[in-house]
Amino acid sequence: MKRTTNYGNWVPTTILRISYGCAAAFLLAFLFSQFYWHNFWAAVITGLLALVAAVIAFFMQVCHHTFSFEGGGLMGEIHQFLIDHLNWNGQGTLLDIGCGAGALTNRCAKQFPEATLRGMDYWGMGWDYAKEQCERNAEIEGVADRVTFSKGDASKLDFADESFDAAVSNFVFHEVKTQPDKRKVVREALRVVKKGGAFAFQDLFGSKALYGDMDEFVDELRREGISEIHCMLHVEKQDFIKKHPFMRLMLQNMGLIYGIK
Repeated sequence: MKRTTNYGNWVPTTILRISYGCAAAFLLAFLFSQFYWHNFWAAVITGLLALVAAVIAFFMQVCHHTFSFEGGGLMGEIHQFLIDHLNWNGQGTLLDIGCGAGALTNRCAKQFPEATLRGMDYWGMGWDYAKEQCERNAEIEGVADRVTFSKGDASKLDFADESFDAAVSNFVFHEVKTQPDKRKVVREALRVVKKGGAFAFQDLFGSKALYGDMDEFVDELRREGISEIHCMLHVEKQDFIKKHPFMRLMLQNMGLIYGIK
């Protein structure tokens, strides 16, 4: 029997269960208020809450399907968009910071067949990912001989300065709880890239609450020695995302920084 990869979803099944559970609970409360308790205002309130919860559950279901590799495939398109902006010849080593279930790592391995890759993740609570899952996916994809995975913290990478020829990261930096200053997380990622190496990082760079003025930040990085850096904000307005109207709500402030160290 053919084995299939399991890359999970940015809208985990747990979230879907909670959403549908809340909708069902409010619906039961509405039915109780309407037909047993006969309380008009309780029925109105619980009825409205049931309707709102049902709409949220439906929205989550649509997002889950759209992101899914087996469904709409948007997660894969987002990964490919990042790789398309990685100016690298594929010679040497690549680090995927916050690899999750290994989807981006394995896609990079197939894109750069001569590279050696390392996927790193904290694999904390709240995400349906694990190292064993990454290794199984890499084996199924046929890249296990060139890919390794390890546990780590993106705020303090367990690698020496200039260890990798390239580095990528996708929607990870804003999730790093051990470092509130997200600019420092970016600098830590750049630290392990060799001089002349390539990088491409996707995150909520359009959020001023997280990153402040990105033009100012990019200028700082140039002054600190990054030889080439580009910043693309509001990636959610790209055509491949715009074709999914609901997704623009989920992916607000999406940005990409890429270049050569």
